[in-house]
Amino acid sequence: MQTLGRTRKRRKLKAEINVVPYIDVTLVLLIIFMVTAPLLNLGVDIQLPQSNARAIQNDKEPILVTVDQNGGLFLTLGKTPREAIEAEALVNKVSAFVRQNPDIPVLVAGDERVDYGRIYAAMVLLQQAGAAKVGLMSQPGDGTARAR
Repeated sequence: MQTLGRTRKRRKLKAEINVVPYIDVTLVLLIIFMVTAPLLNLGVDIQLPQSNARAIQNDKEPILVTVDQNGGLFLTLGKTPREAIEAEALVNKVSAFVRQNPDIPVLVAGDERVDYGRIYAAMVLLQQAGAAKVGLMSQPGDGTARAR
């Protein structure tokens, strides 16, 4: 039976994905990351004192405590990135790490412009954490010590 004058046409379904909105979102995210990436403070400017001391050869990555020019503390455990840390948290983290690895080297990198008392305070915190030996870091020098 046919209907009078009306034939029914079937529409073909589209099986395509419209990717234009995804491209727009991706470009907006790219711009956001490009703008915010330079604003991140990933490093700390440390000016180490110079010396002629021999470099320590050790197979293990050391625990590194950095004291910046303003006296702020930063901790680097092994290959983990450097993180800003408070004194109490420093003692807790280093203590746990030293208990698991008693023979791991512990080094303090103090900016030469910071008061010596701040570096000494960091060494006391490391002693409280149970670090048996604590070393001081320096830059290789030209053989002349600078005095102020």
